[in-house]
Amino acid sequence: MKAVILAAGEGNRMRPLTYTRPKVMLPLANKPILEHLLIELKKAGVKEFTIVVGYHGETIRQHFGDGARWGVSIDYVTQRKQLGTAHAVKMVEGFVKGKFLLANGDVLLKAKDIEKIVAKHNVTLSLIEMKDTKDLGVVEVVGNKIKAIHEKVAKPPSNLVNAGVYLLTPEIFPAIAKTEKSPRGEYELTDSLQILLSEDNPISWVKIDQWLNLSYPWDLLTANESLMAGMEEQRLGTVEENAVLKGRVSIGKGTTVRANSYIQGPVVIGDNCDIGPNCFIRPSTAIGDNCHIGGAVEVKNSIVMQGSKIPHHNYIGDSIIGEECNLGAGTKIANLRLDKKEITAGNIDTKRRKFGAIIGDSVQTGINASINVGSLIGDHAFIGPGAMVGGVVLPGSQIF
Repeated sequence: MKAVILAAGEGNRMRPLTYTRPKVMLPLANKPILEHLLIELKKAGVKEFTIVVGYHGETIRQHFGDGARWGVSIDYVTQRKQLGTAHAVKMVEGFVKGKFLLANGDVLLKAKDIEKIVAKHNVTLSLIEMKDTKDLGVVEVVGNKIKAIHEKVAKPPSNLVNAGVYLLTPEIFPAIAKTEKSPRGEYELTDSLQILLSEDNPISWVKIDQWLNLSYPWDLLTANESLMAGMEEQRLGTVEENAVLKGRVSIGKGTTVRANSYIQGPVVIGDNCDIGPNCFIRPSTAIGDNCHIGGAVEVKNSIVMQGSKIPHHNYIGDSIIGEECNLGAGTKIANLRLDKKEITAGNIDTKRRKFGAIIGDSVQTGINASINVGSLIGDHAFIGPGAMVGGVVLPGSQIF
């Protein structure tokens, strides 16, 4: 069994985090989304992979290589123009034989659910029940067969959502050849599957139990928290006397946790970090490699990507900080509205009462900068001393 993973897209809705990387390489618990998927696929017995890359594909190739580090084999196909999922599948026709597994590279599910799909013999979709099906593909079923597939309709006919993992057979390729462009200007795999249905080719389905939908940047916080709930701890760095570590705390090689730091797990800290002294790191926080969390800094339920520095009197709550950022002394991120209502970001309801900011790569702030709830700050923005920012800040902006 070979798995084909679709990882060519940018992930526009994940901006500003995807200006410099594909969506599938966004980190959760200090591993890219795609790596979490690959690990679960391997647990389910899949050891051969073809990854379809495109947007910033070199980032994926450099991280995964030939797959030897994970005990699998990986080859790559480049989709130079992202013309849709059916177009991407068509490109791997010469790389697969017989039935094969297809997965969107941004899905998160468990090996036990993948095993249900792999056990099938004909074309099969993975479905999950969702209360809120907005912006998701919905599927109608009759018994154990698919009746119809609907892409993001106003009045969905069911609450069964397409989870983005399929078992496909060679019959899919003639259907793709007949597929026309959708109104979005793309060749959609769901349209190809609909062609199979119209030609009386039965499509089965399996119901899966666990699935994390990652549409918007704040969804990463929910996924990060979920993944870290089951993390294993390791202590590979140095912990100085009088530092307090409670719960599951993982510390990478070359990292030093200095005196009087207080870390309450689950927390994962990467390699070569400088933590403390006198900082407070609260649960569900993931800190990447080569980061500095300094004195009188509090970080809670956040993702801090590699190379970022939060060194003096800062508060970071329910936020994502991109790579190589530097926050000036006294920079604070608000994460709760005064009226306690749900927070919007870029005119989208996050459905979260606690949410701070999404900050892109290489952002710098001056001393005592204040960042309001729901802020989306683009790469290389400069926020001057004492500045107050909110809403959407475009990449390269300078705010004083």
